[in-house]
Amino acid sequence: MIPERHVKLFKNGRNQAVRIPREFELPGEDAIMRKDGDRLIIEAAPPRSLLAVLASLETLDEDFAPMADDLPDPVQL
Repeated sequence: MIPERHVKLFKNGRNQAVRIPREFELPGEDAIMRKDGDRLIIEAAPPRSLLAVLASLETLDEDFAPMADDLPDPVQL
């Protein structure tokens, strides 16, 4: 478990901001923030869609074996 750490608050334009230390960095570019009493909770945002998840995957640089595309067996209705 990472110990707590005191940080400085500062103004960024009209917003209050805090620099997040490296050991507390969140993955991605988005986060969700909410208040719980006197606590401010910041969590990594889940990917928004399947396309976002697919875009984050690394490309595969390998060839796959050809697959037979057989016709399905006939079905009597």
